[in-house]
Amino acid sequence: MKFITIDKKDWAKGIEKSRETYRLFGPVKEKNGFLIKSLDNDMLPDMEYHDSVLSAKSVLFPQSEKMMTTSLDESRDGHHIMNRADADYSPRAVIGLRPFDAKAIQLVKLNFDTKEYRDPYWCDAYEATTFVGLGINKPGFYDFSTSAGSGPFNEEGLDVLLADMDDTYLAKVLTDKGQAYMDACGFKTQADAKESQALIDVLKKEAQKNIVSRIHTDKLKEKTTLELHEAPFWDDIAFSCINCGTCTYVCPTCWCFDIQDETKQKTTSRFKNWDTCMSPLFTLHTTGHNPRDTKTQRVRQRFMHKLKYFVDKYDQGTMCVGCGRCVKSCPVNIDIREVCNLMNAYEKQE
Repeated sequence: MKFITIDKKDWAKGIEKSRETYRLFGPVKEKNGFLIKSLDNDMLPDMEYHDSVLSAKSVLFPQSEKMMTTSLDESRDGHHIMNRADADYSPRAVIGLRPFDAKAIQLVKLNFDTKEYRDPYWCDAYEATTFVGLGINKPGFYDFSTSAGSGPFNEEGLDVLLADMDDTYLAKVLTDKGQAYMDACGFKTQADAKESQALIDVLKKEAQKNIVSRIHTDKLKEKTTLELHEAPFWDDIAFSCINCGTCTYVCPTCWCFDIQDETKQKTTSRFKNWDTCMSPLFTLHTTGHNPRDTKTQRVRQRFMHKLKYFVDKYDQGTMCVGCGRCVKSCPVNIDIREVCNLMNAYEKQE
């Protein structure tokens, strides 16, 4: 395990140098908050940001992605045959993502990279990406990551973990990809491993102490799926929901998408677009039948998927990393922490 000290005076120069090899993504301040987005040549990641409206999910799973194209011109060879669209899978680096967002990417990977099927679009982007995380010295009010299997200095899914030490960044290099990125930046000042880990441990302990919000998940695995599905509290939880889908779009682990074809003149393109299980159209069949035609059914599906179905299928904890975005963004104050604790404590009354 290697530790590197980065003087903040050298930070911008190193990031600019890495552009020779990598496309860069990072936090950028916009009108409604910070977003993780592509960094143009004149942009640096804003490492002073506290949280981002959206996670780094879109770097691997764009909100709209062209998958395939074909020509409808019958005079051309291969007309009407769909071929994979061109895309840039050259090396890229996401700088400054939060540790719980890196953990979320690992959970999403369980869906897109399975023993049975490998989604080439997501996986090729994932393999081209280096993840440089930034530890959270001062967790926010909505953060409950420590009880959700993550934490302010969680290392899972990261290639490098940065700790903000005021005048310097202390970089813990976790993988060969992380080392390659440090080399591309020219960051080579090694720090003592034992002392550096001790410093990070102090920051981690202090940050975890400041996270007072918790969820309880210890009994979810043993719960009977049908009993939770038929629990009496779902109508109350769904009562105020307006099916806006905000919770799913800001969630770093939501992976639902729709596929649509678009034709312009004699070219047809197939797109993958983010979708939401909160929409009444999400499960609407062409026959007109909708198996989840009420908002109670849709709200229940969302929470059952994240907190029960996922637990049972993958045995990797819940499908929640505790970032708190859905709690912060919900216009009617539906709180996944309350729902999770309610599900965890539920006992069917005879």
